[in-house]
Amino acid sequence: MKGFSTIFLFSLFVLVIIDCLMVEADTCKPSGKLRGKKPPPGKCNKGHDSDCCKEGKFYDTYKCSPPVSNHTKATFTLNGFDSGEDGGSPCECDDKFHEHSELIVALSTGWFNKKKWCMKYINIHGNGKTVKAKVVDKCDSTMGCDDEHNFQPPCTNNIVDASDAVWDALGVCGDKRGEMEIYWSDIHAKPSGKLRGKKPPPGKCNKGHDSDCCQEGKFYNTFTCSPPVSSHTKAILTLNGFGPKEDGGVPCECNNNYHKDLELIVVLLTGWFNKKKHCMNYINMHGNGKTIKAKVVDECDSTMGCDDEHDYQPPCADNVVNASDAVWDALRVYGDKSGEMEIYWSDA
Repeated sequence: MKGFSTIFLFSLFVLVIIDCLMVEADTCKPSGKLRGKKPPPGKCNKGHDSDCCKEGKFYDTYKCSPPVSNHTKATFTLNGFDSGEDGGSPCECDDKFHEHSELIVALSTGWFNKKKWCMKYINIHGNGKTVKAKVVDKCDSTMGCDDEHNFQPPCTNNIVDASDAVWDALGVCGDKRGEMEIYWSDIHAKPSGKLRGKKPPPGKCNKGHDSDCCQEGKFYNTFTCSPPVSSHTKAILTLNGFGPKEDGGVPCECNNNYHKDLELIVVLLTGWFNKKKHCMNYINMHGNGKTIKAKVVDECDSTMGCDDEHDYQPPCADNVVNASDAVWDALRVYGDKSGEMEIYWSDA
């Protein structure tokens, strides 16, 4: 009897684990069915190989989409956003039509999330390239097969519906465009946690180069990731000292050395630093109308801060490239104008 109980409990445990895994694997199930209607004559624009509803066919509807991450898998489709095209009515975000030349997309209902993504930009990764596009419309996963939806079926729950310009930017042309697997992400990384600030002890926290010191009780965002790296990665360039007793704090992580201000060197935040994979490698930096090359020597920690090791400074933001005086000089930004500036960077 005791042996039976043990076997029964073990079997029950296995079933619970399997059930949990199945739930995790399928986080967005259909919310219902919709019966197709045959489009009236002259209805349903088949541009961009769009499907038309079939009489009596049942289509899945969805109120949700798969969870959004820093690498969200999606089916990429082609859509017209202008008047008289297969997109149908004006875009939901601004009640306007848009031209082929605009870098714009529509998201499935769950991802669209009641207009929370409206007029915001996302990064789209596909065909070995990355492009930034603006969300202007919803690809309705809950309704379809009516005049409002151009008598097309409901969208599936994982669609990024894009303009010709987005396909062009990804280098997909002609007959090859229409449907493709891509990954997309927010252009901003999401915080991984919070860190409570501590007041620096007397004599701690070097305020050189206008560095911030932690404030007692203030909560700071921490990040284990950074925005995706592309050939044109947007960042905020800041100023940092790399010598002993400067605001950089401890020796550089890549070589355990201090460095002089005249060296063309930079610090990348935790996600971009990527466990030292960028150490002693060069990156190209584009700013103030100029392009220079600088070497990565340290990490700007976005996971920790407000302690002695980090000179009682807050964790770095999710999009920082921290540079020496020499880098700012090479970009021809001097004096009071140096300190913070928008740049783009890429691997050299």
